[in-house]
Amino acid sequence: MKKVCLNCKEPLEGRIDKVFCNAYCKSNYHYQQKKEETTPFKQIDKQLKLNRRLLAHYNQAGKSTIRKEKLLSQGFDPKFYTHTWSNSKEQTYYFCYDYGFLPLFENDIPKFVLVTYQPQYMGALPDID
Repeated sequence: MKKVCLNCKEPLEGRIDKVFCNAYCKSNYHYQQKKEETTPFKQIDKQLKLNRRLLAHYNQAGKSTIRKEKLLSQGFDPKFYTHTWSNSKEQTYYFCYDYGFLPLFENDIPKFVLVTYQPQYMGALPDID
């Protein structure tokens, strides 16, 4: 029985322990294997990036208010954030990188106040080494 390339299934010629017919097939095979892996880190990172993208989209003025249901319907998940900040009124803002939100109720309607990170008021973000 003749061995075949793991990627393209073409017959292999040459060394007896050869697995791929060329460098492209080797690279493509391993790329496809990695692409199919779903690790918790990738899922968390994907959700954080989506949250940040939505916050940035709806907060182009620096501060705005939006109904909670509108963000949630587009895939926003408030359980995923990178850090928090509390103001003097003891309100806790949740941040996805440089965009944040404050959950609140206005006329019994759940909303988010969207803000951008302001180091002059909130302090510098910690360096990650």
